[in-house]
Amino acid sequence: MPKLKTHKGAKKRFHISAKGKVLRTKGPKSHFRRRKAKRTKRLLGGKVGIDSNVMAKGIKQALVGSSR
Repeated sequence: MPKLKTHKGAKKRFHISAKGKVLRTKGPKSHFRRRKAKRTKRLLGGKVGIDSNVMAKGIKQALVGSSR
């Protein structure tokens, strides 16, 4: 049986937490940074879990080949 490959686009956008949740980064961080307020940039800094179980399942399948 051949090895399963990791989807490289998913690998760059998502990662799986220690408890198995799929995490994504928040949106428009790097565009028009000078215009945005410091608070806005700070709030965009963290990671967010994905709410939809169906989407999370698909993302986990795309990340099958990677170690985490």
